Amino acid sequence: MTVSGDHPMVKAEAVRKRFGSNEVLKGIDLEVQRGEVMCVIGPSGSGKSTVLRCINHLEKINSGRLSVDGQLVGYEQRGDKLHECTDREVAKMRSQIGMVFQHFNLFPHMTVLGNIIEAPTRVKGQSKDQAVAKAKQLLEQVGLDGREDMYPRQLSGGQQQRVAIARALAMEPKLMLFDEPTSALDPELVGDVLDVMRDLAKSGMTMFVVTHEMGFAREVGDKLVFMDDGVVVEAGTPRDVITNPQHDRTKSFLSKVL
Repeated sequence: MTVSGDHPMVKAEAVRKRFGSNEVLKGIDLEVQRGEVMCVIGPSGSGKSTVLRCINHLEKINSGRLSVDGQLVGYEQRGDKLHECTDREVAKMRSQIGMVFQHFNLFPHMTVLGNIIEAPTRVKGQSKDQAVAKAKQLLEQVGLDGREDMYPRQLSGGQQQRVAIARALAMEPKLMLFDEPTSALDPELVGDVLDVMRDLAKSGMTMFVVTHEMGFAREVGDKLVFMDDGVVVEAGTPRDVITNPQHDRTKSFLSKVL
């Protein structure tokens, strides 16, 4: 994946995705600029998480174009045709995109440290010493220094999610994807995870965040997208969309969640 300052970090053009006969994305257009935080809100089943999963090719799009940092995701163009990349090429592309899931997805049989150094040593070929030093630095960054020898089951949900963020950051990604990162957490554990995400945004990380946390979207987001039924209904600054929604569907949704 080439690095260039000329492209949006994420660009979706008329992206469509079907599961069988069910079309869940019906022509999505959006752009995330370098260093921006885009928050995506909407009801369950609106297609928010599917867009996010398409960005790192966990789901293959059926039509349209999707690129990260100017490079097509999962495909390469030869002449006027798109050809699917090999698994190896996709893995290389994906290694530059951090992903944080709703349910942490940590390896239960590995310690916190083991979880964080696994990809840098295996995928990037970092030395173990280098990966361990970076992992300890990241654990300190997410407020979990001293926990490297613990196993996921010994941590709270919020702590596991912060380890998951550290694990994603260990690959030094250019883009971070968050799929409802706080929705599986007890309410009192949400704040610690959002604090880590706030700090990440301040550091200039480009972030695409599917979330129900309206306060976070309002405070940290540069752009807010409201999706419903597979389309982008409304997009703008968080302040504009939240305080002055233009569409009845947006108004109805916001009246229930604010």
